[in-house]
Amino acid sequence: MAGLLLCLACLASSGTAAAAAAPAPTSTPTEPTSALILFVPGGESQLASVAGLSVGIMSATQGSYRTGQLVLDVSQGARVSSSTYSRPLPRLSLRLLGAGGMIDGWQAARRRAGEAPQLLDPGLLAASVPSGGAYVGVAGTSHVDGVLAADRTGRIAAVSLGSPATVLPRIDALRRADRLLVADLPDGPAGLSDLRALARTRPRGELLIVVQRAPDRRGGELLWSAVAGLAGGGRRTLSSRTTNQRGLISAIDIAPTVLRHLGRAVPAAVRGAPITTDGSLRSGPLRGLMSRLHVIGGRRLRALGFLVAAWALMLLASAGSPRGRARALRAGATGLLWAPIAVLIPAALEPSAAVEYLTIVIACLGLGALTDILLPWPRAPLAPAIAAVVLLSADALAGTQLLMRSLLGPNPILGARFYGIGNELKSGLAVLVLAAVAAALYPSTRGARAAATIAAAGVVLAVVEGSARIGAGVGGVILVSAGFALAAIMMLPGEVTRRRLEVVLLAPLVAIVALAAVDLATAHGGGHFTGSILHARSATDLRDVIVRRYTAAWGELRNHAMPVATAVAIATAAFAVARRHALLAPVGSDPAWPAALAGGLTAGVVGALAEDSGPVLLVVATFTLGCVAAYLWGRAPLADAPRHSAGTGRAAIPSPVCVGGRTAEPHRR
Repeated sequence: MAGLLLCLACLASSGTAAAAAAPAPTSTPTEPTSALILFVPGGESQLASVAGLSVGIMSATQGSYRTGQLVLDVSQGARVSSSTYSRPLPRLSLRLLGAGGMIDGWQAARRRAGEAPQLLDPGLLAASVPSGGAYVGVAGTSHVDGVLAADRTGRIAAVSLGSPATVLPRIDALRRADRLLVADLPDGPAGLSDLRALARTRPRGELLIVVQRAPDRRGGELLWSAVAGLAGGGRRTLSSRTTNQRGLISAIDIAPTVLRHLGRAVPAAVRGAPITTDGSLRSGPLRGLMSRLHVIGGRRLRALGFLVAAWALMLLASAGSPRGRARALRAGATGLLWAPIAVLIPAALEPSAAVEYLTIVIACLGLGALTDILLPWPRAPLAPAIAAVVLLSADALAGTQLLMRSLLGPNPILGARFYGIGNELKSGLAVLVLAAVAAALYPSTRGARAAATIAAAGVVLAVVEGSARIGAGVGGVILVSAGFALAAIMMLPGEVTRRRLEVVLLAPLVAIVALAAVDLATAHGGGHFTGSILHARSATDLRDVIVRRYTAAWGELRNHAMPVATAVAIATAAFAVARRHALLAPVGSDPAWPAALAGGLTAGVVGALAEDSGPVLLVVATFTLGCVAAYLWGRAPLADAPRHSAGTGRAAIPSPVCVGGRTAEPHRR
């Protein structure tokens, strides 16, 4: 059974969804078709100023940016994280060979791709084009972009090198039907002038794709791109089924777009989706999105640090008053549970870093204090849980992109996930909803009704986290189903038997089968889950998924402060389990709370095993559980906390206490 769950976890791919029905070629069968890919200097303002171009942001890489890796990825229509390669990228250079050329270092690149944990076929794009690939470059500059025109053997059918002034006539000389032509335009105003001329004189059957040229550097993971010749005309915003985001495409989308335009079959090894247009071009929001995506990663931990520090200051300020300290404990803990909603506010405003940190702190602690006033202890987790599920679902369905732009979003700059609920939220939401169910049931008794309530909440959250249109997280479905199944069986009368534990193990299998049905019904088989499964053509593919995911998870475990954070999370969880009766003393013998906390910890552990972010999910789950426990311990001043019954190790049932202006009755047996 454990092996079965491992296979299920391997299927929880955080990569891209498969494309469904592709748009028809823009040209009629009688028109000669060709594709021209240009590498140009400049950014969005330059591209948007060219008539007839639709503009978007392109995810150029998965990992650190290298131009050589970008053109290899485009040539094969697929990619993996740079951390999963077993050897570094070889040096690639162009060598003239008669009228054509050869890429030196090509065989090393092919061997490197063959060792990667996914089917990668460099040169597949040019090899699939009837007339092969051609390259036009500027003499005396780097010609690494010419790699995109090479076929599987590293050969380029035609090469033309010369001065910047002769680029346009040389491009015109190599244009021909059913050909992929790659060209480097000159730097500066001359390159922009050439681009305008090529867009103005573009033959009707030609697909023109423009990619921003950038040096090898960190921060080049997102590049500007533009396309002319797509259905719907120009002056629009680019998108694709890979990203499911307006204004955002992936480099691996270029290959299927070219092949569809040329009327060629898209090989199974190509993992991208054809580029489409989505709405009229609005430069301001598009530039804002690019700027926003670049700052998300650097602000995440700082925002959390400021929030925790503000909470600590609240506790210090109230140290002289036991009742005030309890209120600060409750308000701060509840405030952190509001974080998934609070981060949406600066996502909409796109402020400076200082303003964003201040906004999150004020929103979280303000909502936490207000919730504590309005809802008697221990009901407070209900408010952030309901708000998170409803508002995150609404954001996804409405396409407002607030979660994607927030500090807790999927962070498209990493190049692996562009939409849905990111790994930083999956296990945290599971803990939050479990705490909300325990709060709603309090005071609770074991029974089928309580177990059914937990199971129903788990189904709702699994749909939210797994649905192609909302969460798109197969790993989220697995961890939610496991965590809520354990919590549900703990609420049934009697002991936790082996048969009941088997139900917990089978729950993820049932959940992903149901998810497949939801994907087929709502995404026509093009959802995140069904797309990933359809890509698995053999046992070798499944093995590659395993290697890819756990290589990434191991890399995450060694990343920055994650080793320390993981060790602290494991030690904290072990201590909490060992001292669970003392930890749950504020709720006495109420059974819903230990079930919720056990389910939340299970969700974190299963998430760490099922997701390629690995330990991140355990750390987030443990941190959220700590916030829930802190809120429970804010029930009363420490001097009034319930004492343990002699000889039992269990907490005595606490007496009623005034909280937030209301009297909360404890659970009574």
